[in-house]
Amino acid sequence: MTNEVRKLAFADDFIYAELVENPRNFAVDDAVVVNLSPRPLITGDEHPAIVPAWKSTWLKGGIIRDGEKAALIKVRRKTNLGGAGLRGWDWLGNRIRSFPRDTPLYISSFDHAGTVRTDPFVFTNERSTPEHEQEFDLRLNLWWSPGDTDCFIHNEHPFLEVHTQIHGIGRMQKFRERDESTIYEDVVLPIGASHDPFCRVTDENQWTYPWHRYYADTDSIWLAIELHPKA
Repeated sequence: MTNEVRKLAFADDFIYAELVENPRNFAVDDAVVVNLSPRPLITGDEHPAIVPAWKSTWLKGGIIRDGEKAALIKVRRKTNLGGAGLRGWDWLGNRIRSFPRDTPLYISSFDHAGTVRTDPFVFTNERSTPEHEQEFDLRLNLWWSPGDTDCFIHNEHPFLEVHTQIHGIGRMQKFRERDESTIYEDVVLPIGASHDPFCRVTDENQWTYPWHRYYADTDSIWLAIELHPKA
């Protein structure tokens, strides 16, 4: 079936968030559109454009002509948006005991957005043609932080991930060590942008990440896209 739509788990009065399966000539009034598929997503009418796998764009009165799976997300109420922790979002320190207590980083509920098949080496841009595709659980969630928040340097993830900027301006940064003075790459993310994967495949269901962090330049909401290998 085409144009199957449902709300994502973190949709609320402040955030419009929907998942669209098999979109065909699907109208988008105003939202960040994220391609949640290893296949291209095609937008536009008279001048079609391609949103590559795991990338995004900001459509305003546009259409998704063809695709497999997409998230549509938009902040629709900015006033008191920072009260996320009072609307069921969790402060990350409640989950990680060592997390700095003075860091205002909040995580929404997770949405299990189905499964996808992809070659991890293609996901990480280490090769262009799939050779060994496998099945992954696709998991989505939002993050919120106020401006000038250091969202913690880390390098451990048991999954493949990328991020998309939904509101405000932020950046993904790479470091040689767990020390912000060792920064060597700074990827700025305006609304509607997604960064390339930071990880590299090292073995079956194993990958390494550089020391990295998200930094919120302004009050920011961003989407985390996680691919968890199925047993």
